[in-house]
Amino acid sequence: MKFPSEPFKIKVVEPIKRTTREERDRLLREAGYNLFHVPADSVYVDLLTDSGTSAMSDHQWAGLMLGDESYAGSKNYYHLEAVVRSIFGYRHVIPTHQGRMAENLLFSTVVKPGMSVPNNIHFDTTRANVEHQGAEALDLVIKEAYDPHCELPFKGNMDVLRLEETINRVGRERIPLAMVTITNNSGGGQPVSMENIRRTRALLNRYGIPLIFDACRFAENCFFIKERESGYEDTSVREIARELFSYGDGCTMSAKKDGLVNIGGFLGLNDERWTQDITNMLILVEGFPTYGGLAGRDLEAMARGLEEVLDEEYLRFRISQVRYLGELLDNGRVPILKPIGGHAVYLNAKEFLPQIPQDQFPAQALAVALYREFGIRGVEIGTVMFGKRDPVTGGTNYPELELVRLAIPRRVYTNMQITYVAESIADLFTHRDTIGGLVMTYEAPLLRHFTARFEEWAPVVTR
Repeated sequence: MKFPSEPFKIKVVEPIKRTTREERDRLLREAGYNLFHVPADSVYVDLLTDSGTSAMSDHQWAGLMLGDESYAGSKNYYHLEAVVRSIFGYRHVIPTHQGRMAENLLFSTVVKPGMSVPNNIHFDTTRANVEHQGAEALDLVIKEAYDPHCELPFKGNMDVLRLEETINRVGRERIPLAMVTITNNSGGGQPVSMENIRRTRALLNRYGIPLIFDACRFAENCFFIKERESGYEDTSVREIARELFSYGDGCTMSAKKDGLVNIGGFLGLNDERWTQDITNMLILVEGFPTYGGLAGRDLEAMARGLEEVLDEEYLRFRISQVRYLGELLDNGRVPILKPIGGHAVYLNAKEFLPQIPQDQFPAQALAVALYREFGIRGVEIGTVMFGKRDPVTGGTNYPELELVRLAIPRRVYTNMQITYVAESIADLFTHRDTIGGLVMTYEAPLLRHFTARFEEWAPVVTR
């Protein structure tokens, strides 16, 4: 079966309501045309993010009842520690309440002003946490990643030649670590191959630079390796994960993605000194090392979710449901980034709305139109999120890709709802000439996409 049916049945349902176009238009104006400010109960299908939006299993819910809320030495921590060691292989497990805190703890401990941190592509919070330390976040993904029509199977790969050139240009002493994000979210949810990880590791070994994975979608990346990389067809996803992480010195993890939980994360590390320094900071800002800002029940749900995400029947459905949406759109000639990624489909806003220049935020305009017309919420991955002010000229340096990400929550929506999304976008594409651009009226100095406000350049034509 090309698109297998759901490998689960529904036990609890949550009602969702439909709003009128007039209601959504009013909500958009009140929100400053920023979809982060739209109330969730006024969204029909919410594809803003796959982070923390998963439906937990009955096994995870049962685990909540076994929460040990002891301040120190919770049994749920030791369960999580055992699970993380069995999958990721790292000696030290430091729980955090979510991934960006794991990033903050790592970078505030080992990254100093004037340093540089290379990555295939940093995502928003990763980049912000690096830059908050006065360091430079460098994106060194292969050049094909910026071609939305290129269908390389591993478009998330690190450009190893550019990485070596960067090390020689910057100087090894100014690079405290290198990162690889799996899958590469900002580049379209694209996976990284095992061969590329081995080559990256070999290069970093020559310079004595640690390799840290951003592992929040590790299971999806490992499934793509099994599906696409020669020699791994008969290898289990768990075994692929163990090999992949063996090439690293640690990882940051937002368990709100491939941990299948609504809150939680961790740092996995081998280095004793880093672990001690980070743990000292953890106690100051998060809590005792065996709870890390989480309740015991949340630690238990995370431990169980990390095991469940490796179920290959689940992963086959997960990847196939995303692919199903992408292929419906592609068959309708809607411009999307190819190949279809692991957790989301990315609309190519430059081709969807060629009439809107980048300084009028075409991806944001497209996301606004999709919500206004159909109650579907996506997120802009383009000039709003990654455009940067030039400190000299005051102008904007524009990103190469202008995308709207449709991130599909895990085990939440049925294929009928996914079909509704595809048909709605296809309809919007036929009326794309009615969509106008936006002007930004407020921006924060960091992570501006969360709080920015906009106005429309011209009144939108009502269909």
